[in-house]
Amino acid sequence: MAMTESTMLELGTQAPGFSLPATDGTNVTLESAMSDYGLLVMFICNHCPFVVHVANELANIGRHCQSMSVGCVAINSNDVENYPDDSPDNMRLEAKSRGYTFPYLFDETQEVARAYTAACTPDFFLFDKSGKLVYRGQLDDSRPSNDAPVTGADLRAAIGAMVNEQPIAEEQWPSIGCNIKWKQ
Repeated sequence: MAMTESTMLELGTQAPGFSLPATDGTNVTLESAMSDYGLLVMFICNHCPFVVHVANELANIGRHCQSMSVGCVAINSNDVENYPDDSPDNMRLEAKSRGYTFPYLFDETQEVARAYTAACTPDFFLFDKSGKLVYRGQLDDSRPSNDAPVTGADLRAAIGAMVNEQPIAEEQWPSIGCNIKWKQ
């Protein structure tokens, strides 16, 4: 299992815009996804062992965001020609089976992943209500190769601090996962 770290985009970076199709047939933009307190953007896919390891917690994080008036979207930017498990049809099945309540978006051109400097799945970006990046990095310390429980602790702490207008920890650890499957 190859491991890739997130690029740790500079804090304070303005959220790049996007307009992407969702598994429910709608089109979602940055503006429509943003909520009262901000927006969580997650780069995920269906087949990556790192995402599979935390997928149930991703569903929980989505519901947590909704309860706290934080927008939440997941974006799949993988090359589906070479990785058909990540196709839009399979994304629909994955969203339903996992109980994702957030829009699951398909970035066919991979332009959105490049704009966010997303490097791996999962890769997390939390933006405040003004669209400034306040957290990027890991969900928690759990990996498929260790016995640490999947809690979402790091990301949950950042969401809570943002909503409560408290400082977010400056020390943030990169997410680790499979590299995004770029088109050739």
